[in-house]
Amino acid sequence: METMSRGLSRRSFARILGTGLATAALAPTVGGAQEAQPGPRPVPAPVPAPGAMPVDDLVRLSANENPYGPSPAAFAAIQGAFGRACRYPDDELEALSEEIARSHGVNRNQVLLGAGSSEILKLAAAAFTAPGRAVVVAEPTFEAILRYATTAGAETVKVPLTADHRHDLTKMAAVRKAGLVYVCNPNNPTASITPKGEVRAFLKALPPTTAALVDEAYFHYAESPDYETVLPLIAEHPNLIVARTFSKIHGMAGLRCGYAVALKETVERLKAHQAYDSLNLMVLVAARASLGDAAHLEQSRLKNRDVRGRVCSALDGMGLRYIPSSANFLMIDLRREVKPVREALRAQKVDVGRVFPSMPNHLRVTVGTAEQMERFLAAFKQVMA
Repeated sequence: METMSRGLSRRSFARILGTGLATAALAPTVGGAQEAQPGPRPVPAPVPAPGAMPVDDLVRLSANENPYGPSPAAFAAIQGAFGRACRYPDDELEALSEEIARSHGVNRNQVLLGAGSSEILKLAAAAFTAPGRAVVVAEPTFEAILRYATTAGAETVKVPLTADHRHDLTKMAAVRKAGLVYVCNPNNPTASITPKGEVRAFLKALPPTTAALVDEAYFHYAESPDYETVLPLIAEHPNLIVARTFSKIHGMAGLRCGYAVALKETVERLKAHQAYDSLNLMVLVAARASLGDAAHLEQSRLKNRDVRGRVCSALDGMGLRYIPSSANFLMIDLRREVKPVREALRAQKVDVGRVFPSMPNHLRVTVGTAEQMERFLAAFKQVMA
């Protein structure tokens, strides 16, 4: 893996792991003598699932991950924390929460960490939806909140995006008996934004009894002057929750850390539904280190913009349309059914996004490295020919 070479190499990781196995193999002593014990059993190599391809042989462009991986500082922080793995992560959780609060100019009690922003979505569904208290979402959007609300017994209301792929916030705010309105901005899977003026008007129009959850997972990639984060508006809107994640530009999708920012009372309502110690020590120290490496985040953003632009130019040359992207992925109009194209790309070891039923002719593709996108384009041109 490319990112493993930064700070924490396979070799150093294996050395750390090997030391742990050797220590575990030492026999307990009786009367000062060491009892004979069998040596450690070799760890078997992972067995791939039937039909699975080797990970290194597959171009993964399906989950909107950052292909450049975490900051080297994050790897170093993880390595340094191995010796404290026996401890509960309370101190590190408090330190990261303080750092996030300071960076956003809010109080510590306005920040709630979660195992990815997905946990924040789950907590919001548990706290604000129920039978008779619906969740309102755009169609299409990130689907997790729908599953969580359904589990809570809530009705789910889908409001189609506008023709230019904005959230139709006027219609969303008008839904009666809504407990929670979910706004993903920039939106997944369309990579489109909803203009800041419309979002501000929506927050003013929303009844105070309805919570607004604005998911800003892709905030760092958005560069349009018509886009803004709503974090500064929390003081004006007690019903507003903002979700962020370390899974995207921070490159930590496999480590799982996200957070919510809201008023203290809202955070307490969310926290009441959270499991104890849902975050582990390693991700907490890694996330804190990543916050301090602004240069790495900026490099990831600039690389994404550059490679995305090159892909868009290639699509222009093919005569294909795509939704203007404010994120690290593209939604391409194939003018034909997506599923066969997706399967044909997979056969060429290029894995792209899932099918979205409301947009059956649009293909979602994560923006990978320049090399990965060259492989994608080569396979894509062949499949589309």
